[in-house]
Amino acid sequence: MRRSLAGLVFGLLAMAWSIQPVLADEFVVSDIEVEGLQRVSAGTVFSAFPVDIGESVDEVALADAIRTLFRTGLFTDLEASRDGNVLILSVKERPAISSIDIEGNKAIETDMLTEALESAGLQEGQVFRRATLERLELEILRSYVGQGRYNARVKATAEELPRNRVAVRLKINEGNVAAIQHINIIGNEDFSDDTLLDLFELQTSNLWTSITSADKYARERLSGDLESLRSFYLDRGYLNFSVESSQVSISPDKKEVFIAIAINEGAQYTVSEVKLRGDLIVEEEELRELIQLEPGDTFSRRVVTNTSERLSRRLGREGYTFADVNAIPEPDEDNTATVTFFVEPGKRAYVRRINFEGNVSTRDEVLRQEMTQMEGGVASTDRIEFSKTRLERLGFFKTVDVETQPVPGTDDLVDVNYSVEEQPTGSLSASVGFSQVSGIILGANISENNFFGSGKRVSVGANFSDSIKSANFSYLNPYYTVDGVSRGFSLFARETDFEAQDISSFLLDEYGGRLTFGYPIDNVTRLNFGVGYTLSKIKAGTFSALEVTEFIDEEGDRFDNFFLNGSWRRSTLNRGVLPTDGFSHSLSGDIAVPGSDLTYYKLTHRTDFYQPLDNNQTWVLRARSEVGYGGGYNGRDVMPFYEHFFAGGYGSVRGYRANSLGALATNAPNDFSDPDPFGGSVLTEGGLELIFPTPFAGDTRSMRTAFFVDAGQVFDPERDFDPAFDEVRLSAGIGFQWITAVGPLAFSLAKPLNDQSGDDTQVFQFSLGQSF
Repeated sequence: MRRSLAGLVFGLLAMAWSIQPVLADEFVVSDIEVEGLQRVSAGTVFSAFPVDIGESVDEVALADAIRTLFRTGLFTDLEASRDGNVLILSVKERPAISSIDIEGNKAIETDMLTEALESAGLQEGQVFRRATLERLELEILRSYVGQGRYNARVKATAEELPRNRVAVRLKINEGNVAAIQHINIIGNEDFSDDTLLDLFELQTSNLWTSITSADKYARERLSGDLESLRSFYLDRGYLNFSVESSQVSISPDKKEVFIAIAINEGAQYTVSEVKLRGDLIVEEEELRELIQLEPGDTFSRRVVTNTSERLSRRLGREGYTFADVNAIPEPDEDNTATVTFFVEPGKRAYVRRINFEGNVSTRDEVLRQEMTQMEGGVASTDRIEFSKTRLERLGFFKTVDVETQPVPGTDDLVDVNYSVEEQPTGSLSASVGFSQVSGIILGANISENNFFGSGKRVSVGANFSDSIKSANFSYLNPYYTVDGVSRGFSLFARETDFEAQDISSFLLDEYGGRLTFGYPIDNVTRLNFGVGYTLSKIKAGTFSALEVTEFIDEEGDRFDNFFLNGSWRRSTLNRGVLPTDGFSHSLSGDIAVPGSDLTYYKLTHRTDFYQPLDNNQTWVLRARSEVGYGGGYNGRDVMPFYEHFFAGGYGSVRGYRANSLGALATNAPNDFSDPDPFGGSVLTEGGLELIFPTPFAGDTRSMRTAFFVDAGQVFDPERDFDPAFDEVRLSAGIGFQWITAVGPLAFSLAKPLNDQSGDDTQVFQFSLGQSF
């Protein structure tokens, strides 16, 4: 029952009167006893009761002390009595909440309701106040009304339990969200209703909006739509635009909503002059180059805001991390406005510490290697942000966030805190199988780009069967020196005996290794170079192609080749895995140097370009290309056939089986089987992709979906083949990529667009462990 103010005063006066006969005379308190305590401790009472042992009190002082104790809210009744000089307090505690049960809620999660209860002072173990419970009904109901659930009902009850406890129960009937039947905009003259309503997230009810819930009213969504309307006008020069009112009407049955919005467009303004004021730390001419407004332009708040951010970033590059640039438009009578940018750089800031959190597996030193901002140096916003980009390019982390915090007690020191979320950085694959031709097949491959959190890349693999035996090992240290010089090496052995399967045109065994070094030219460009050796052994099979037998007859069947290799790569991609912005160009070449048994070269150029189509970078356009060329030199016209380029398959031209495109080998006269792909010395590939958010998946950093068009083919100018095999092949389809715990997973559904008779097509293709 709710107490009125008069009732409370009357109760206090009654308590004061009740003690008057007993405590009428002043006395010195020799002791204080408390009776009736169950849950509240005696110490809590003594700390709140403003009378101590040894004090002299009278009826007025005791009445004030009881009022003070009553205001703690712990008790529903208090009585004071006296036994000699001993003061006796008899209390009746408020009940405690033993449990809180919520039922009927779906639109608002139980955790959110529980937090609301706690903020209102209702949680298990707390003192129960019925007035708070009644307020809570109204607060929860208001939350549902804000969602457009005007017929929601909330009933709160409290059941008394033994030992002065209560069980609180909330029974909720959420009702239905009222549908928007009409949105009326009043006062617009320069723009039509349809143009303005297209800006709104809220839409009137129809079949489509009822499916997407765009016709369901919510107060927050209306506020967002009004802000979108305001931004639309301000970005088009309507400086005096205002929303005069917004009214929401509800039908009697509370199932329909009608929205009326009154606006005042005002006049459209153009820019008459752009001024710079304040402490211009950087030369004014340089700052003016960053201003995107010119006299005569239509005023735009978006352009003004972007310009302020550009100016702030430029000052931040000089160490003025907390520089403030405010733009103030001053309207004139002729519908023009003077825009003044006021620059307040503040004090130059220095970095005290750089901290990392979230890197459970990756060592701090790996992250520090990527820092271009140094501790103790001037705090440059460019260096801080670029260090964040470098961390993202590693491919070790799903997300990287950075926060610059002032050091308490100083005005020129900051701490830079990087928070990362790690993701799988390796792949693991294993296989066990049996074939009537090959017998038992065993295979295992492990690749880790962040070996034991050290940032080093290690890969090892082995595959064994009756026809194939292979093993490989590779190692790369990206920071062999503190300057970013990398060093790596690889070893491999591969024995391929396809004659056991009676399907191959040749047998090839290779053994070798390579040593590589890399050198950074700048923050986005790198040179790599190295040396290598390969021992190759070729043996003709039972049904070898004519090209194979002729090559062995002319060149022999064993080759010791020594290689020089080099590459140049420039990359501004924003991430190491699944990027969404930036480009990558690379040019690489291998040459078998004089002194080798076979002198030849291979050149490859690759490009990869990502262009975001929205601010959140969830819709992205990707373009890629790859061109390769190989040939002989020093008296040799062509490259060895076993070094040919191949095309087709995932990562190449999807929709065609891997390595199947291009001309086929020439079968021997007594071989009537289908000829095998033979590759070529010229490769051309390309593709376009429209990357879009994966349906029903909230995590866009570790997975992506895309529509694609692929094109490619391999050619051999030295051979004369059917022109049908020289035509560039096209395909289109949809692909999916996902970073899983065991490695990158990808699959595609593709339809060849111009396949020819004899092409080996494949609609569904799958990959696990292949880098994207």
